[in-house]
Amino acid sequence: MPNTRLRRAVASSFVGSVIEYYDFLLYATASALVFNKVFFSSLDPLVGTIASFGTFATGYLARPLGGVLFGHFGDLLGRKRVLVLTMVLMGVSSTLIGLLPTYAQVGWAAPAGLVLLRVLQGVAVGGEWGGAVLMSAEHATSRRGLWASFTNAGAPCGMVLSTAALTLTGLVVGERALLDWGWRVPFLLSVALLGVGLFIRHRVEETPAFRALRTSAPDAAARRRVPLLEVLRDHPRVLLLAVGVGLAAFVVQSTLTTFVLAHGVQVGHARQTVLNALTASSACAVLGILFWAAVSDRFGRRPVVLAGAVALGVYGFALFPMVDARDTTLLVVALVLGQGVLHPMVYGPLAALYSELFSTGNRYTGASLGYQLAGLGAGFAPLLFAEVQRATGGRGLVIVSTVIAAFCALTAVCVLALQETSARRLDPTTAVA
Repeated sequence: MPNTRLRRAVASSFVGSVIEYYDFLLYATASALVFNKVFFSSLDPLVGTIASFGTFATGYLARPLGGVLFGHFGDLLGRKRVLVLTMVLMGVSSTLIGLLPTYAQVGWAAPAGLVLLRVLQGVAVGGEWGGAVLMSAEHATSRRGLWASFTNAGAPCGMVLSTAALTLTGLVVGERALLDWGWRVPFLLSVALLGVGLFIRHRVEETPAFRALRTSAPDAAARRRVPLLEVLRDHPRVLLLAVGVGLAAFVVQSTLTTFVLAHGVQVGHARQTVLNALTASSACAVLGILFWAAVSDRFGRRPVVLAGAVALGVYGFALFPMVDARDTTLLVVALVLGQGVLHPMVYGPLAALYSELFSTGNRYTGASLGYQLAGLGAGFAPLLFAEVQRATGGRGLVIVSTVIAAFCALTAVCVLALQETSARRLDPTTAVA
């Protein structure tokens, strides 16, 4: 059984991740269904959708910046201190989105404010992930893949909460009111979630690996270190491979949670039907992530991620025919299979894998930067795929599937180029291969 410190660390990482991704992915759902009408109402509907996805992408552009900024201080000052700051930044940014005036009220100042707040969301979640993963991974003495994966499991759980919040709001107030003001309610709920998250995070102790590092290194020398430069100078190959390993997971993730959401409505599925299917598949993803991460503890990270990348590459060609059949059962099967079973094969082991690629002194920075640079795939995939649809008159889905397969192939190559990491110790003396 895990000890009390590990249980608190895992609970803090999971709850913090749920809250962060509730806020971050609520924006994704709203960008597909609401923001094109609220903040880009002067544009053609399809162009408005592209513009809405563009603001969605800015959050992913900001995530590497957050990873570097908060990773720097997390490696110098500690994981716990930084995680409090990232949670506050996310909560405040999301609440302010709920208070933004619309395009009809203030013109282009509205989408400009939306972009600014989305950037702050990206900075916050970019710093959150690495610290949350390390809080679990550096406390774990065994089954590191499982315990670290609770952070990744928080993402689909946050998606469940965000889609459920938007869905319930729409059911209560109606379609028209949802577009007028109802969409604000889920964003304003961020204030309550922030309070819960800060209470839980306050009870967590700093990780043993970081405490050991601070004990072994003089404070003056520690303050002079620049973790980013250490990663770029000493581990450029590892960083590049880390980016490649995560790309397929992120491209498929945003395809399933954002692009398919908008595409499903366009081809004739009811908006509520697509939201329900997405909610069900996100709930399955929580279990899938934990399961495949536990499997990677037994068989290694590389075999599980490699098998997942191959399976996702094939699945990409079956996804859109199933969605375009306009059959509710096929839609649910497509999303549950993709998000709940296949995607977690790649995504589940990533939390432990990234933490095992870097040494304690630059682990927060290295893991965050690799993960968040890979995350750019999630930010740009919906934008790219929507543009392909526009340019081809809606007939470019084979191109979309081919792009997905190409990213899966890249992930497979990068996994094969890495050494197995599951047996590595996470302490200050561990050397990166």
